[in-house]
Amino acid sequence: MPELSLLSALDAARIQWYHFKAIIVAGMGLFTDAYDLFCIAPIMKMISQIYYHKDSIGTALLSTSYAIALLGTALGQLIFGYLGDRVGRRKVYGLSLLIMVFSSFGCGFSVCTTRRSCVMVSLGFFRFVLGLGIGGDYPLSATIMSEFANKRTRGAFIAAVFSMQGLGILMSSAVTMVVCLAFKNAGEGSSEKTNVAGLETLAPPESDIAWRLILMIGALPAALTFYWRMLMPETARYTALVENNVVQAAKDMQRVMSVSMISQVTEDSSSELEQPPSSSSYKLFSRRFLTLHGRDLFAASANWFLVDVVFYTSNLLLSQIFNFSNKPLNSTNVYDSAFEVAKLAAIVAACSTIPGYWFTVYFIDKIGRVKIQMMGFFLMAVVYLVAGIPYSWYWSKHEKTNKGFMVLYGLIFFFSNFGPNTTTFIIPAELFPARFRSTCHGISGAAGKFGAIVGTVGFLWATKHHEDDGFPDVKRVRIAFLILGGVCIAGMIVTYLFTRETMGRSLEENEDEIVSTSAGSSPANELLRRQY
Repeated sequence: MPELSLLSALDAARIQWYHFKAIIVAGMGLFTDAYDLFCIAPIMKMISQIYYHKDSIGTALLSTSYAIALLGTALGQLIFGYLGDRVGRRKVYGLSLLIMVFSSFGCGFSVCTTRRSCVMVSLGFFRFVLGLGIGGDYPLSATIMSEFANKRTRGAFIAAVFSMQGLGILMSSAVTMVVCLAFKNAGEGSSEKTNVAGLETLAPPESDIAWRLILMIGALPAALTFYWRMLMPETARYTALVENNVVQAAKDMQRVMSVSMISQVTEDSSSELEQPPSSSSYKLFSRRFLTLHGRDLFAASANWFLVDVVFYTSNLLLSQIFNFSNKPLNSTNVYDSAFEVAKLAAIVAACSTIPGYWFTVYFIDKIGRVKIQMMGFFLMAVVYLVAGIPYSWYWSKHEKTNKGFMVLYGLIFFFSNFGPNTTTFIIPAELFPARFRSTCHGISGAAGKFGAIVGTVGFLWATKHHEDDGFPDVKRVRIAFLILGGVCIAGMIVTYLFTRETMGRSLEENEDEIVSTSAGSSPANELLRRQY
């Protein structure tokens, strides 16, 4: 069976330059995803002061601005995940990147400069389209990397792709701070005291350009990698197992990688008749599919839902709980307020988020996915309870720089990324058959983004700010922390009961285990496996 020889050769391939190139090319999409999703917090601070001033931006509009991109991301994961299995990973990989590039520029060119309702509608539209592109990148990047990697270091390679999100968060913060400083210094000599709407404000007219520039800069990294993304061949597993073209799969791999046995595979394949697709292949969500993969799809989706409730809510609360400015919140100019939010995000990204990602890269193929996921959920639950139970004491006097509490809060991001935030991205790319892999990853990811919507919108309303000082209500935040700790415990339970370990086995061996469990060990399992 030449296709088995080809896949075995890929699983045993040594680490080489193309693996790292694929990490960079695929990772830049995740870099752009994180930049665009997480720059919105300081952007909304700026928009609030530029267009709303004394009226203040309402909770309904604020929650909508956060949710609109997440909704687009969920839809993009479903659509592009399906297309990745239907027409091929490579054929739609560039499309998702183009959508991100053009919609990022679209966000910056949001029409109107004086009517705030017009600005918000236009921005919301382009953020939704941006979400479609971001969502498409999740299943395609994970699936492509999993199908190129060898089985020994597959987890580390997929985690390395996902770790680019940390750099994207750091870059969005750095760009925001640089742009704010540049505009602030350039406008210090101006005597203009009105905003773009003609109201007396601490937001000068040129600040309307600053937030647009921050959004548009996010398109550049993705645009720079488009050429190399288009040069990537289709993955050998898709070509061999889904398109049933082993010869082409071997030729594609010969172009980019040095893999033993590829030449022999080509010779063997040319002497055999091409295998026709199995007539008994089952469909997505058929009874056979649910019997074999229903548990795995539930586990992947439920865990991703739960961790995104925690992860996105934690990011939202971060900018609301902490404030390092010595100035009263209602007297801070537009640049200072956005700068403080971005600075805080940069500190957390550098000290907690990025180290968490790279701990996972190092340990994922040594400890295993399930253990890291359970550990992350458990330790996040501990931190939430330790921070939440005495929360009133921590912030009894609204201490703006409670360093002990900030260290605790940073541990949440560390164990989220050295834990379920990364493993939920990896596991769906390893569990499912080649012809369902991208679709199932998209379904799992979409469940996660619905969890993110529940977390951001729900907790934004639940922890509304005091009118007098701008801080969220202490009792409400304490309850929110305890709920989030309970969500982490639920994730640990779901992981323990339903999630299977995939470390150290090829993608086909993971499928074989499902078949063996369902059908029993027999020679017929090999035939059943070929129907994937």
